[in-house]
Amino acid sequence: MMLDDFMTRATLAGVGVAFAAAPLGCFVVWRRMAYFGDATAHAAILGVALSLALQMSIFAGAVLVALLMALTVTYLAGRGYAMDTLLGVMAHSALAFGLVAVSFLSGVRIDLMAYLFGDILSVSRMDLVVIWGGAALVVGLILWRWAALLTATLNEELAYASGLDPRREQLVLTVALAITVAVAIKVVGVLLIAAMLIIPAAAARGLARTPEAMAAIAAGIGALSAVAGLRAAYVFDTPAGPSIVCVAALLFAGLNLAGWRSARGA
Repeated sequence: MMLDDFMTRATLAGVGVAFAAAPLGCFVVWRRMAYFGDATAHAAILGVALSLALQMSIFAGAVLVALLMALTVTYLAGRGYAMDTLLGVMAHSALAFGLVAVSFLSGVRIDLMAYLFGDILSVSRMDLVVIWGGAALVVGLILWRWAALLTATLNEELAYASGLDPRREQLVLTVALAITVAVAIKVVGVLLIAAMLIIPAAAARGLARTPEAMAAIAAGIGALSAVAGLRAAYVFDTPAGPSIVCVAALLFAGLNLAGWRSARGA
């Protein structure tokens, strides 16, 4: 069967993560939440250690800890702490504690590099179910609250005037971010998840005239990065996760260069 081919499974996994990350990545870019996404992703390694220690699903542990991290940062930021400092402390502390916790797991064989940089070539059919299920959940959440999220992102006062609670919309984004981090661990690893959130959305920004178009274009760029990155990894024998991010970065640079030349020629 088609899914018996590891490259086919890897491609489907990469595209699934791209579809989950694209609309969420747009809000990360609009709200300037790049470091927030990074902190949430770094916390996921602690979730991996927790999952292995308790013999539970990696997905469940990563979602739980990523969500706790995001909620903690949101709560503390609302109490007067400087957001950039708080995120720096929380992100690196969570990653360090996670790595230390993994070292204490006796009798558990773990390929730490696979969780840090992804191991997309070992994706199983069950992993595909989790990835695409998570992607569907994220896209569903974003579509459900799309108008409210846009209003809260544009202007909090306008959101209040429209009867919306910006804190609730932030919670929706936080939940979606935690799920995306959990499904992306297998594909690009915790150190590169933020890149897949930000780079396709940033690349799409100059091509789109509407928020909806930006999300759709970002999904296309993310999916193209996954397919081309996997092909490059196969041809040049390079790590798959980092190769996907490299292709996304090259697309970002190319599109921006093309836009700059077009603006100079106009």
